[in-house]
Amino acid sequence: MAFENWDELRTAYHVARAGTVSGAAEALGVHHATVIRHVDALEQRLGVKLFQRHARGYTPTEAGTMLMKVGQTTDEQFAQLAARLTGGGDAMTGDLTVTSLPLLAPMLMPALAALRRAHPGLRLHYLTDTRVLRLEYGEAHVAIRAGARPQEPDNVVQPLCTRQVALYGAPAYLDRHGRPETEAQLAAHAFVRTEMRAPFSVWLSGVVPDSTTAITVTAPEDKLAALRAGLGLGFVFADEAPPDLEQVLPPRPDWAVPLWLVTHMDLHRTPKVQATIKAIKAVLR
Repeated sequence: MAFENWDELRTAYHVARAGTVSGAAEALGVHHATVIRHVDALEQRLGVKLFQRHARGYTPTEAGTMLMKVGQTTDEQFAQLAARLTGGGDAMTGDLTVTSLPLLAPMLMPALAALRRAHPGLRLHYLTDTRVLRLEYGEAHVAIRAGARPQEPDNVVQPLCTRQVALYGAPAYLDRHGRPETEAQLAAHAFVRTEMRAPFSVWLSGVVPDSTTAITVTAPEDKLAALRAGLGLGFVFADEAPPDLEQVLPPRPDWAVPLWLVTHMDLHRTPKVQATIKAIKAVLR
């Protein structure tokens, strides 16, 4: 059976995501009566119940769950198509999305500022997430990835730079607990950790037990605040270390963080993406 009305499938998909008619209506920008009408029409056409209605909202049935997987794939494919269409033009206007890790924002913002000065018609979006955003689904035009070389088959991957990392602590913490001189002495200290698979995090996990973790943070400013408060020792980019923290151990090759510039092959040579790559390389190289 071919779908005659894709709006009905899209509506049902958003009902499943939101769990309520009002949530789907808000996401789609339509009246809630339109949502109900689409769902009822789709159920009638298919001859099955897609949702269990209850006081708290709508829960997909087994048939609804199966259909929602199709709806999700369709929605992602349309998003991918839209991103390629809007990102593939020659005009240096419109949306341009860059994704990276939160801790890389300080080094990337000067590049994005230069890009915006050169092309004021661009509307920049900077997304930071520990989740890897999918370029093939149009979630971003350009990605900065850290760690191992990305392996997605349809992406263009270029080495960008390598950031040196050192171990730091607050003077007050070092006065109380002493300054470690060897790896063996690190086990007697507390650490401010990040939820990353960065080389320095992997190294630390192999040297000291998890019980040495004083606090785990995600945002760079939270890490600095924890270090300044004397919660423990932590890794910081050596060229960005604030003067009120003391270097405990100098940078090591196995702590260094390689950065990669990643674009999708369909958009790699478009003017907007090329301008973004040029601006980032000019600042980071």
